[in-house]
Amino acid sequence: MTTVDTPERRQLRELTRSFVTREVLPHLSDWERAGELPRSLHETAAKVGLLGIGFPESVGGSGGDLLDSMVVTEEIIRSGGSSGLIAALFTHGIALPHIVAARDEALIERYVRPTLAGTMIGALAITEPDGGSDVAGIRTCAVRDGDHYVVNGAKTYITSGVRADFVTTAVCTDFPKSGSLSLLVIDKGTPGCTVGRRLEKLGWHCSDTAELSFVDVRVPVTNRVGPEDTGFLAIMQQFAAERLSLATQAYATAQRCVDLAVRWCRDRRTFGRPLVGRQVVRHRLAEMHSRTEAARAYVHEVAERVAAGQPVVTEVAIAKNVAVSACDFVVDAALQLHGGFGYLRDAEVERHYRDARLLGIGGGTTEIMNEIIAKGMGL
Repeated sequence: MTTVDTPERRQLRELTRSFVTREVLPHLSDWERAGELPRSLHETAAKVGLLGIGFPESVGGSGGDLLDSMVVTEEIIRSGGSSGLIAALFTHGIALPHIVAARDEALIERYVRPTLAGTMIGALAITEPDGGSDVAGIRTCAVRDGDHYVVNGAKTYITSGVRADFVTTAVCTDFPKSGSLSLLVIDKGTPGCTVGRRLEKLGWHCSDTAELSFVDVRVPVTNRVGPEDTGFLAIMQQFAAERLSLATQAYATAQRCVDLAVRWCRDRRTFGRPLVGRQVVRHRLAEMHSRTEAARAYVHEVAERVAAGQPVVTEVAIAKNVAVSACDFVVDAALQLHGGFGYLRDAEVERHYRDARLLGIGGGTTEIMNEIIAKGMGL
């Protein structure tokens, strides 16, 4: 038994499963069509203790660590939720850690506690329209003007950017030289800070995504997260948790699709017998199961090392790619086994098929992960 499987974490799974069954499943299709989650779901998740998992009680969280957060993520998807739901409901998992790590009590009181209570929504803004994965090349600039920074620039692919009350934003503080990155917490209601447009996506339909524009936005210097020129390091330090979250979403999605496919192949009869009665179907299901189990085992192993404070950058990249690869194979096979029904919006497997495509892009693409792995090999 690994430390991911303890009596306390089994109770956490039960709590999560109950929450999904009661609060999510009756409404998820409606949220997919609406393109966003209701704010009330954040408050409900906070009241049952799920929203604050992974954050210390000293900042308003529910306690627990990376492994507990992974348990919640895994169980939400295995209970019938989705990676899109995870992205929208737990965006604070990437918006708040930098603030918590900086130990700025004023920012914690203003942003962290209300968010973990479900009364505010935060987002993280790093990617720019012409920047892609190049974090060091950020061009959104913040020029010091007395007690404020004046921010100009644009961000894109911002998860929860439409609904967010504030955005933890990566800015260049020595523009036009570029290279000195800092993080600023920018209130969405600040003049000049606008949602350029809501982005329509292939998947993650219940997770709103925005393009943000900053035109002469005045942000108090007190909203800076940590000292100037520490933004790049802060961003890099949080990548492990984000990538392992995505890896968890990947193998959990795969497991859910294995479960759905097994159920379908047992119930579906063709030419007088169930699909599972055919060797080719059984072997396909066995391969799906095997790839999922292998991915889960490796991700858990790496996560335990990260939780123990070990520097395993290369292994985190491997974990993400292995889990995403397994998920890609499984969702495709699961939809194929469902036949024509799998292609319909009525089929849960269809949603997972669409949602899974983002997992090899977000948090660092598969190609970026391969570059990290190559460097770890000394290449």
